[in-house]
Amino acid sequence: MKKGKLIVFSAPSGAGKTTIVKHLLNCQRFQLAFSVSATTRRPRVSERSDLDYYFIESDDFLSKVKAGEFLEYQQVYEGFYYGTLKSEITRLRNLGKNIIFDVDVHGGLNIKAMYPDDCLAVFVSVPSLDVLEERLRKRNTETEEQFKMRLQKAQKEISLKKHFDAILVNDKLEQTLQEAEAMLDKYLS
Repeated sequence: MKKGKLIVFSAPSGAGKTTIVKHLLNCQRFQLAFSVSATTRRPRVSERSDLDYYFIESDDFLSKVKAGEFLEYQQVYEGFYYGTLKSEITRLRNLGKNIIFDVDVHGGLNIKAMYPDDCLAVFVSVPSLDVLEERLRKRNTETEEQFKMRLQKAQKEISLKKHFDAILVNDKLEQTLQEAEAMLDKYLS
């Protein structure tokens, strides 16, 4: 059986990568399986464990790191770890599924480095930092200090976009979704 390919969507927080990934998962022709990341942060109101993330305690997460169970992981913000479990990737690839990832920029680059021939790494960008700031403020999910940290981190992440296979600017959502579909059509054919 042919192993599935990997498609990574990475972006600064608020750029829209999760919206794009959810749309692509609904496109049956791609035969996508979602790579559920593990995290130590608390779930947001709309998130469900084992579907959006594996929400685990920090001690458990760090034990898995020590045991080498992660394909990649990062401490994205102080005290908040995110990572991709190797076992999940192996299981999905062995089923012949194409795996789609919604991960931070460093995680995306790490996955691309581990699977250089079987991975399309897409950086989701925004038209400007002002647009990103507006999107993050509309979320209303963090303190002013957390918000400022996200913007600083976003500036650093944007500087890494040149290391990705493709850049997708999320300005007008419908157009962005069509462009994302076209990228996958080309890559998976």
